[in-house]
Amino acid sequence: MKKVLVITYYWPPSGGAGVQRILKFVKYLPEFEIKPYIVTVREDKASYPVIDKTLEKDIPSKTEVYRTDTFEPYGIYSGILGKRSIPTGFSNESNPGAFKKFSRFVRGNIFIPDARRGWIKYAFNEACRVIENENIDTVITTSPPHSVQLTGLKLKKKYKNIYWIADLRDPWTDIYYYDEFKHLPFAKKLDAGFEKDTLINADRVVTVSNELKKLFHSKFSKNESSKIIVIPNGYDDEDFKLSGKEEGREFIITYTGTIADSYNPQIFFHALKKISDMNAGIKFRLRFIGNPSSSLLEYADSISLSGVTEVIPTVTHEESIKYLLSSSALLLVIPEISNDKGILTGKLFEYLAARKPVICIGPPNGDAAAIIKECNAGKTFGRNMPSELENYLNELVSEWKIKKHLSIDNENFRKYSRYNQAKELSEIIKGHFN
Repeated sequence: MKKVLVITYYWPPSGGAGVQRILKFVKYLPEFEIKPYIVTVREDKASYPVIDKTLEKDIPSKTEVYRTDTFEPYGIYSGILGKRSIPTGFSNESNPGAFKKFSRFVRGNIFIPDARRGWIKYAFNEACRVIENENIDTVITTSPPHSVQLTGLKLKKKYKNIYWIADLRDPWTDIYYYDEFKHLPFAKKLDAGFEKDTLINADRVVTVSNELKKLFHSKFSKNESSKIIVIPNGYDDEDFKLSGKEEGREFIITYTGTIADSYNPQIFFHALKKISDMNAGIKFRLRFIGNPSSSLLEYADSISLSGVTEVIPTVTHEESIKYLLSSSALLLVIPEISNDKGILTGKLFEYLAARKPVICIGPPNGDAAAIIKECNAGKTFGRNMPSELENYLNELVSEWKIKKHLSIDNENFRKYSRYNQAKELSEIIKGHFN
């Protein structure tokens, strides 16, 4: 089998969306005659936002995982605030206090490109050992945290014949919360230099959407655009063999994951309020699975939706799938930011696999909207389309009144299976490019 070294900060028992892409690649690559070796951080040293031990079942039994030490500032931060772990982007914090603002400034100007950079030397040393012991000539680095890519840069400089694939799940210097870190000019320049060095020196760059491909392509010579390849996020068929059936007693709309102030979902709150008032005989529930912004919940309360909204703290991936399957419809909100057309969150593909209508708030000409349309799985509404959103909600409720169940019959979503995406990655690893 062809050997490949995968360097990833997030790995089970880490949970959340960040770990699933690379985990599912590793799960299915052996079916294409590729054996992954994993270099990651020790669980007891890592700063994980979420723990989910149920994901460990997806690691192939013969996978060799090498865990290293690290040095990170989050231990100090967590000790002061009394938290075990802190998300990289602070993306769901509302109205941060003085200490949090100061910590962001420190993060943005000392820990460049991110606060996990203390792992680089440990990851690099272990990667060198594995490469030499196992005679490996292909390396995949996946980020965020983007400091992982600096490990790839160091390996590429040391081993000239290494074939380096840089997988970037999110923007780097264009991420929507980037300005919250208050970078000084030198820090911005240094970070942008790291990003450009990665894009130039990697043999192949893999990202998740066409808009992100365009964004990364704009940062270096046009004659190298063919090196950037899009493999979107996806869903795993095996995850959807779980039980979780809509019971028909309530009209349940579910949202999973983070929803911060910048997501600006108020148009949906008002549409739901109007439709629920029009259908007083139906019990509605707007269910958030994860960590919604407190200020957004307060806004929902201010327009009398408190009796409708339900917040369920972060759950395992298995449990989150069950909640999707027991819903009537699913809510997807794209943050209202620049470059929003390229946001293609992993949850979309699990929404599609749940076969429930997707109500998307975001750019109607964005990548997410195109996939929803391709799969005939729902509709996308800009924030200037309140009447269209209300009409669609009313259509769904009217159908639900009759059937007590909503489902999507289109099969186009199956092209986004994790198995198919691992096949695409295997072709890149083997050097089969179009």
